[in-house]
Amino acid sequence: MADLPEIAARAAAAVRSADALLICAGAGMGVDSGLPDFRGPEGFWRAYPAARRLGLQFHDLADPRWFFEDPALAWGFYGHRLNLYRDTTPHAGFAMLQRWAARASAGAFVFTSNVDGQFQRAGFPDLRVVECHGSILHLQCLRGCDLEAWPAAAVTVSVDTENLRAAAPLPTCPRCGGLARPNILMFGDFSWDPSRSSAQEERLQAWLHDVEAARARLVVLCLGSGTAIPTVRFTAERTVRRLGGTLIRVNPRDPGVPSGQLSLATGALAGLAALDAALG
Repeated sequence: MADLPEIAARAAAAVRSADALLICAGAGMGVDSGLPDFRGPEGFWRAYPAARRLGLQFHDLADPRWFFEDPALAWGFYGHRLNLYRDTTPHAGFAMLQRWAARASAGAFVFTSNVDGQFQRAGFPDLRVVECHGSILHLQCLRGCDLEAWPAAAVTVSVDTENLRAAAPLPTCPRCGGLARPNILMFGDFSWDPSRSSAQEERLQAWLHDVEAARARLVVLCLGSGTAIPTVRFTAERTVRRLGGTLIRVNPRDPGVPSGQLSLATGALAGLAALDAALG
C-alpha cells in the first residue's frame, strides 16, 4: 500500500492540473478547528455532560419536538452550539483550500453537511456553498408563518451550560413574534424549511453543468465524511461518476474509495497539509 507522502504527491498532481474543485466536507472537517466530535454517545456526552445526566444522546436532543415541549432546553442545546461556532476560528486547512481554488480557472464549490458556517467565515463566497442540512446561523419561524429563513447575526442566546438551558428571552420570529428555531434539518424533522439549501443546490448544479460543458478537469475533495450519514460521501462519488475527474478522500476512519481514486487515511487538516506540502 502506498504511504501518505506518495498518495499526497499523486493527489497534488491532480489538484495542480484541476480546472475546478468540488469540496465535499463532513463533520471531520470541523474537528481540527476544535469543534466537538459527536460520534457515538461518549463523544457527545464529553461535549455536553448535562445531556448525560438527562440520559439524552445527540439524536435525542437534535429533535424539533423540544422546541414545542421544552424551548429552554432546545435553545440551551442549539444556543450553545450557535455561540460555539461563532467563537471558533477555522483551521489552516480552509486557507489551503482557498489557495487551491484560486489556481483553478473555474474556481471551487463547497458541499457540506456541517451547519457551522465555517467555510463562509474562512472566506468562501456564500454563493459557492451548499449547506445540505441547513445552517445554525439562520433561523426560521416555528409557527411556519411563511417568512423566509433569516440570518441569526442579531440574535444572542444566554445559556446555562451546567444545566443546558437557555435564559429568556428566546429567539423569536420578526414577523409574527412566535418562537424561532435554527434553520437546520433535525431528526424526524417535517417542519424544516429547505428553501435556502435548495437554492444553494440549484447554484451548484448550474456550476457543475458549466464544468461539464467546458470539459473542465474536475477534482472532488471529500473531507471528514464518514458512512453513518453518507450524504456528503455519496455526493462526492456520484459527481465523479457523472462528470469524471479525480476523487481525493481524506478520512482516518472510513478511507475507502472506488477503484482508481485516491485516499489519505488521516484527519482533514493533516491530509490537507500533506497535500499542500506536495504542491509546493
